[in-house]
Amino acid sequence: MYKQFKGPAFEILGISLDKPGKKDNWTKAIEQDGLKWPQVSDLNGWQNNAAQLYGIQAIPQNYLISPEGKIVGINLKGEQLADKLRELTR
Repeated sequence: MYKQFKGPAFEILGISLDKPGKKDNWTKAIEQDGLKWPQVSDLNGWQNNAAQLYGIQAIPQNYLISPEGKIVGINLKGEQLADKLRELTR
């Protein structure tokens, strides 16, 4: 989906919940998985600021957030995600 929809109206931001001392594992996984989108982490595990802000209780999670900052989709996958992205990136 990233290749298909990446552009001014769509970007992915990966947020890691890795723990302190695990930066090498985290960066190695990014490379091994071939993740092309931006990745961030404060290496605070479940105390990560984004996890706290969005009430993350399990991973993986995904949120579609509009340019205005409004959540427009949560945990969409497959065709449901593609349909929503087509709608949002027209």
